[in-house]
Amino acid sequence: MPSPGELLKDISAGQFKPAYYFYGPEDYRIIEATKYIARQFLPDRQIQTNYRKLNGRKASAKEVIAELSNLPMLGERQVFSIAEFQSFNPTDVERILSMLKPPDPNRVIIFSSPSARTPKKSAKFFKLVESAGVVMVEFPKLNQREVAGQVQGRLQKAGLAIEPDALQTLIDLVAGNLGAVVAEVDKLVNYKGKGETITAEDVTTVAAGYEVINIFELVDLVAGGQPHRVLQSLEKLIEEGNSPVTICTLLSSHFLRLYLLRSGKSLPPNMAWLERKLRGQANRYDSGRLEQIIVDLADTEAQLRGGDLPPRLALEVLVVGLISDRDRRHG
Repeated sequence: MPSPGELLKDISAGQFKPAYYFYGPEDYRIIEATKYIARQFLPDRQIQTNYRKLNGRKASAKEVIAELSNLPMLGERQVFSIAEFQSFNPTDVERILSMLKPPDPNRVIIFSSPSARTPKKSAKFFKLVESAGVVMVEFPKLNQREVAGQVQGRLQKAGLAIEPDALQTLIDLVAGNLGAVVAEVDKLVNYKGKGETITAEDVTTVAAGYEVINIFELVDLVAGGQPHRVLQSLEKLIEEGNSPVTICTLLSSHFLRLYLLRSGKSLPPNMAWLERKLRGQANRYDSGRLEQIIVDLADTEAQLRGGDLPPRLALEVLVVGLISDRDRRHG
């Protein structure tokens, strides 16, 4: 199973496989990798006509098979992107995968699943896809080194430098999310002039809204027992492009910070600018309750990735439950 980095090297070298399955918590990277393969495999004049995008929640297996059966004129290349592939039942998955044989050197098929609906690796779905010879690529969150490279590379192209403390603050804020890196670096590029250096204050002024500040405000509303405003805050975060899984992960990080502070620990130096606000919030909970919230968030994240409830509803149930629990404890 190649890593996203190894996939990039192969594609950049012109080495393509007949079929891929992309999955993992990084939806933005999956979308970008799919588009990159299409641009690299197809000549410019064929992008509009020979790049076909289908969605398993909207198209039937019959429609997908019909698309895969159509051959282009004059042996031109084709790329098919089939998102939400996990939506098909096992029989339809097998029928679609049978279209991979024999392999066609002029065609690349990219199957994918969003983070919130990716089946478990132990599920029959994964075994069916792997047994068909599909190249499986998991897209995890970026690690700190990868985020630093992305940030510095994008800023360098824009003619900007960044102080070490500012870089670390930005790394913490984006939480390994490439989509957040792109959005927040763009804000900083528009905020500063070419040739200037970005400071930690610039980051907290311009880019902090992505994770820590918005999540802080959401938790503040939960602690204050304001369900209507909590749901409004969730709506805003989702409208800004954050998936329920991402929001749940950010909440987990936030409550872990509160637990550390409630237990007498200090946050890393790069988070010192937020520690005073977080301490006040941490004092609204006891350590035992924070431990239980962290466990509940982990359970909810598992539910978001493969449970019966729609991801957004599962998240709303969690946060409203936190409010109800608070009211019971303080009633």
